[in-house]
Amino acid sequence: MQLHEMRFPDALPVDSYGPGFFRVGGQVIQGPVLILPDSGVRSWGGFEDTALILAEAGRLDVLFVGTGAEMAYLPVGFRAVTQDVGLGLEPMPTPAACRTYNVLLSEGRRVGLALIPV
Repeated sequence: MQLHEMRFPDALPVDSYGPGFFRVGGQVIQGPVLILPDSGVRSWGGFEDTALILAEAGRLDVLFVGTGAEMAYLPVGFRAVTQDVGLGLEPMPTPAACRTYNVLLSEGRRVGLALIPV
């Protein structure tokens, strides 16, 4: 079997994560994080903080939402505002969201990521 290194042209993968932090593109961010094509990597205010997500919704096919260590339901208000702009949401535990995002990012897909720390 031949293994190939994943490449991320013009994108920022999640390098690692741990209790309360994420390392994205070599930068360590404490607390929740948002990764979007135009806005890059930044701290995220949680499910009430939708301005950047809505602004970039047209550039995304899906937003992966890491809900922490365990799967959790997304708040109704968050789901409603993203649905109104036609943005698909995929909630999953944060570790799975990071892995899925990185794989689809390496394929050149139009994906974003909103993460609650583990």
